[in-house]
Amino acid sequence: MPRLSEVIAALDNLWPAERAESWDAVGTVVGDPDQEVTRVLFAVDPVQQIVDEAVKLGADLLVTHHPLYLRGTTTVAASHFKGRAVHTLIKNDIALHVAHTNADTADPGVSDALAGALDLRVVRPLVPDPTDPEGRRGLGRVCELDHPVTVRELAERAATRLPATAQGIRVAGDPEALVRTVAVSGGSGDSLFDVVRAAGVDAFLTADLRHHPASEAVAHSPLALLDAAHWATEWPWCELAATQLDEISDRHGWELRVHVSKTVTDPWTSHSPSLGAPN
Repeated sequence: MPRLSEVIAALDNLWPAERAESWDAVGTVVGDPDQEVTRVLFAVDPVQQIVDEAVKLGADLLVTHHPLYLRGTTTVAASHFKGRAVHTLIKNDIALHVAHTNADTADPGVSDALAGALDLRVVRPLVPDPTDPEGRRGLGRVCELDHPVTVRELAERAATRLPATAQGIRVAGDPEALVRTVAVSGGSGDSLFDVVRAAGVDAFLTADLRHHPASEAVAHSPLALLDAAHWATEWPWCELAATQLDEISDRHGWELRVHVSKTVTDPWTSHSPSLGAPN
């Protein structure tokens, strides 16, 4: 069986820490480099529910997309929910490794997995990484469809292909407009409107769209907006990452057992359709 340090080295080759944003907190959070790894669990969020799942599974390593301590901390006391997660991990000899913005811009990365889940053909990065001479890495992806579909049909595809959440898919724009090209960006995407417009696509699928940026975006152009749940747009990466680690394991003869959590950790738990009208 490989040591944790060997598995982490392989993961760092996929998602080098130096490619993370300066504000990000990626890499190994807890774990003994010399411990053996036999079972790995991938998930989006390092919350207690996922940590408990890793314990029940008998995992030695939990890999998440979101950081546990994005803004740092002065305590890991178990009286706090994040400290309790750390205590649970250490008590059960489970390491935690984070790949966040370094996985967003990877080739393949979070948005490639999102595009793949929707059967979209990736053409290029939405925001290319200037350090990549091949022009494949970067934030978001510009994609094409095999044949034009309406905005409504694309939203229905996303609602069917992405994991179910209370939010579902919100749409801004003409639902009957035809879509031939789509920009996608897993996670929060309303900071990308300028580059999305410059890309000349028909639609933009992302998450966490706010009122004013969305309102201004649809006023600028006929661009259609599809707003999915943050967790749902990033979960397909877990399956992609697990497949990548499986291939590495096979190549090295590690015989790792790699799993993807299907636990929904989107914070929104229910949705009531609006039935009222202004007086």
